[in-house]
Amino acid sequence: MKNEWPWVALALLGAYHGLNPAMGWLFALSLGLQNKSRQAVLQALLPISLGHAAAISLAVFSVEIFQSVLSLSSLRRLVAFTLFAFGLYRAIRARHPRGGGMRVGFKDLAFWSFLMASAHGAGLMLAPILLAQPMLAMNHSTNTAGAHLRTINGRVLGMAVVIHTLGLVFVAGILALVCYQSYHKSGLRILQRAWFNFDLLWAIALFVAATAALLL
Repeated sequence: MKNEWPWVALALLGAYHGLNPAMGWLFALSLGLQNKSRQAVLQALLPISLGHAAAISLAVFSVEIFQSVLSLSSLRRLVAFTLFAFGLYRAIRARHPRGGGMRVGFKDLAFWSFLMASAHGAGLMLAPILLAQPMLAMNHSTNTAGAHLRTINGRVLGMAVVIHTLGLVFVAGILALVCYQSYHKSGLRILQRAWFNFDLLWAIALFVAATAALLL
């Protein structure tokens, strides 16, 4: 279990991302209500997951590229600084990129999901986990001298993105479906009672991830 904790952490981080309405579940709920269809809620989860996965992939593969030119300690400091900057930005300025309305197509929704995940620094939250020793030990590549490289191979990175995205889709889907079902019984009262500003909590999570980048 000692070497399996990064996979659990990736799934839990995906679940945490799924809680954030800006990551897409509120969009899926809105489309479901507009179309008066539970199926529309489920269909919206596919482009949302693809857009989020694309943003995550871009971030983690960027970390991989920097890892080939920077020492591990320097890369961890760079990741920590970037996460802290994202957290500070989210805490001070909580504006979101503007979209073109709630009635969108597959490509529009996927792009919106990609944009929101990128703007919130969602992908960089995975970096501290990917740079932890258990993940680095999973690489099997060697250089010409036969020494193990301090990088993570593409297969491991791909698995990380998939596991994380599945965690997001699972939680986002449950939230959207529960709110959709609740709407037909009590309107939007469940959202009015449970709603809170997620930006501060997200900023705190970025600060925690910045600290983890230095300690893990």
